[in-house]
Amino acid sequence: MAIAGFLFFPAVAMAEENAASLSAGADGRERNVMLNASDATKPREIQIGLPSEDVNVYENLLPVVYSSTVYQLARHWRSDASLGAVGLMNPMESAIRTGNIAYSIDCYSNVGQKEFKAIFNYRTNTFGWQNFDFNISGGYGDRWLYTASVYQNFDPGYFKVKFTDFSDRTQIFRAGLTGLFDGGRLTILYKFSKSNALGSMINSAPFIYAGDGSVGEIPGFPLGTTSYAPPGGEFEYMDVKDGKIKKGRWGDFTASFAHEITAHFDYGFNDGYKLDVNSKVLRAPHADYCDFGGSSIFETTPADMLYKEGEDSPYIGLAEGRRTWLHRGKVTNVLLTAEINKSLANHSLRLGLNQWYYHLDYYSSSFQWTGTVSPYPDILFKYNSDGTFSQFHGFNELSSEFTRGYENKAAIYFTDNWQITPKFNLYFGGRLEHYRMRASQIPYARYEGFHIGDVHSYTDDEGNMTTVRIEPRNVLKNKINYAATIQATYNFNRHFGLTADATVATRYPRINEYAGVGPTEMQYKRVTIPLIRAGFSYSNNLLDLTSMLTYIAKSNNIDQQNVTKPGTTQSQTTLLIYGIRTIGWTTSAEIHPFNRFNLHALLTLQRPTYDNYFIKSPFEGVPDLNANGNIVKEIPQVLIELDPSYQLNDKFRFWLSFRYFGKTYANLTNALFFNGRWETFGGVNWSVNKHLDLGCTIINFLNEKGASGTINGAELLSKEDSEIYKDYYMSGSYLRPFTVEFSATLKF
Repeated sequence: MAIAGFLFFPAVAMAEENAASLSAGADGRERNVMLNASDATKPREIQIGLPSEDVNVYENLLPVVYSSTVYQLARHWRSDASLGAVGLMNPMESAIRTGNIAYSIDCYSNVGQKEFKAIFNYRTNTFGWQNFDFNISGGYGDRWLYTASVYQNFDPGYFKVKFTDFSDRTQIFRAGLTGLFDGGRLTILYKFSKSNALGSMINSAPFIYAGDGSVGEIPGFPLGTTSYAPPGGEFEYMDVKDGKIKKGRWGDFTASFAHEITAHFDYGFNDGYKLDVNSKVLRAPHADYCDFGGSSIFETTPADMLYKEGEDSPYIGLAEGRRTWLHRGKVTNVLLTAEINKSLANHSLRLGLNQWYYHLDYYSSSFQWTGTVSPYPDILFKYNSDGTFSQFHGFNELSSEFTRGYENKAAIYFTDNWQITPKFNLYFGGRLEHYRMRASQIPYARYEGFHIGDVHSYTDDEGNMTTVRIEPRNVLKNKINYAATIQATYNFNRHFGLTADATVATRYPRINEYAGVGPTEMQYKRVTIPLIRAGFSYSNNLLDLTSMLTYIAKSNNIDQQNVTKPGTTQSQTTLLIYGIRTIGWTTSAEIHPFNRFNLHALLTLQRPTYDNYFIKSPFEGVPDLNANGNIVKEIPQVLIELDPSYQLNDKFRFWLSFRYFGKTYANLTNALFFNGRWETFGGVNWSVNKHLDLGCTIINFLNEKGASGTINGAELLSKEDSEIYKDYYMSGSYLRPFTVEFSATLKF
C-alpha cells in the first residue's frame, strides 16, 4: 500500500468536515476519508511522504487489527452505523500513542444512550452493488445501555467473476451492553466478522504503454470493466510446509472470519482526573487471501510449445507469465490501552499505557502459470522435455513465506498541551516502548520446489557449496523503541500565526518481515523516522490558510522485492534494506467567498528519493541496480486537492472532489512512468426530513481510464532500454471505472 505526500493536520480535519464520502458514519455526517479511487472497501490513505506500512485505523484507542499484512483491515472493519464518531489522529499524536508516524483514523463505537435510536443505511450502484448496515441503540432503566448492529456487503465488482458470485462478500455483526454507575461506565462489546474478498486476484489488467506516460486499451479489453482472472477450474500447488503437491480452486483461499470481545471502562474522579481503559481479544482462526501478480507480456511462437486445452496446434498470440500466492494465517490479538487525562491550570495532561500482544501463525505457497492476454484468460499447457504437459510450475520459487511466533509491545507515554500565554502554545510528548519478538524464520533463498524439510545445496559468496536442510530457525529479540514530539505555535493576532514541530519514532523489524528470508543479525537495525515541519497560518472572514515546509525520512526500510529479467518471465525474490527521504511544501486553504459556499484547496510539492538502495542483479547480462537518488516509485511529486461544496438550503447540498496525482514512476530505475491523473467524485445530498436522507455519488465522473502503481516485469529495466517499451503491452493496476452510487439513510 504505497502512499505519499504530507498534509498539515488542521487542513485535513477541515477537509474531512467539508467534503463528501462514499460511506457515512453513524451520526449521518459524510467524511471524505472514505473517498478511495482504488478500493471502495478501505479508507483513503492520507499521504505523508513515505510508503505506507499499514492502514492505520484505531477504534476506542485500540488498533482495529494489530497488523494488516496478514489479517487485512477491510476484512474486519467498515465505516458503518456501529460507529459513534470518526476523526483523524495527526502524525504527532499517532507517534506517541501508537509508536507509528502516520495520519490515523480515530473512531469510537456507538455504545448507546438512554433514548431509543435506530439508523439504517442502504447503498447501491450501477454495477449491481448492494450494501446495507443498521444499528439500534437505547437504554433500559437508569443503569443500562445497549447497542446492536449488522453490516452486509454484496459487491459483484465491475465485471462478472465466473468462479464466484461476489468480488467482496463481507458480514459484520456487533452487540454491546453498557452498565452505568456514579462517575463512570463499563461496556462489553462482541463482534463477529466474516469476509470473502478477491482483492488483487482481479485488480490488474493488460494495457498498451505508449512510452510517453500514457496508456491505451487493448482492443476488446476495456480497462476496469473486464476480468483478467481465469474463469475457474482447478490448479496445482506445492504446500510450503510439507512439499506435497495439492489441488485447489480459485476462490478457495479468499475467506476469513474473526471473533472479538472488547471491554471499555471510563471513570471520572472528583478531582478532575479521567480514566479510560480499553481492552480486547481478537481471534481470527482463518485469515486467508490470494494474491495475483504478473511479469512480461510476449508474443508466443511454436518454439514456446504452449497449448490451449484440447487443441493440438501450439498457441500463437499474446501471453503473460502470471504468479499466484496462496496465503494462510491464524491471528490472535490481546490488546490494552489505558489513559489518564487531567486539565490542570493551563496544561492538558495525558498519561497512557499500551500492552499489545500479537500472535501469528502464517505461511504462503506460490506458483506460476502462463495465461493468454484476453478476458477470462486461458491457462496454457507447456509441453515438457519428458513428453508430459503441465500448466503450473515454479512452485514456491517466488516469495513463499512462513513464520510462527509473537510480538509484544509494552509502552508508557505522556503528552502535555501547554497554553503558556494566550498567544503561545507548546505541545510535547514522549513514548518509551519495550518490544519483544519471537519468530520462526526460514533464512534461505527460495528456489523452485522450496519447502520445509527439503535438502538443498547453496553456493556461498566465496564459491563454496553448502548443503542444508530447509528448517525454521528461532529468532528472539528484546529491544527498546522510543518516540518524541514537540510543537510550538505562536499567534501574533487573531489572523496570523507561526507553527513548527518535530517528531521522531523508532522501531525494529516486525514479525511479518521474517516471513520471507528476513533480515540477518547484521541487517537487524533500528528503523528511524524523523518528521520536521514549519509554517504559518492566516485567517480572516473569507480565508483560512496554512502553509508548511516538511522533511520526513525513514532508514532501514525492509522490503521483499520480486524482480523480473526485462522482457522475460524469469523472476527472483530479493531482500532489500534501504532508506527514503522526502522534502516538500504543502499549502492548504479553506475559502468562503460567499454564503453557503466552501472550497477546500490543497497543493503539495515534494521530492521523495531512495537512499542506499542497491539490488545485486540475479540475472546474467542484466546490470546491478543502484537506485540512490531515484524518485520513489508510485509516489507523485505534485498533489492537488479541490473540494468545493454548496449548501443550497436546509435540504440540498452539492459537492465535488478533485484529486490530482502528478507524474509517478512505475519502476525502480525511473525508466517508465505514468502521467498525472485526476481522481474525481461528485454528488448531491438531500435531507428529505428528519428521518430520511438521500444521496447520489458519481465516481470518476471524468471517466479516466489511467493505470496506476507499478508495471509488472519492469523492475530492473534501464532508461537506455526504455525505448523498447513504446507501444508495449504490459499489465498493472487501474482506476475504478465511472460509477454512479445511490444511498439512503433512515433515522428514528
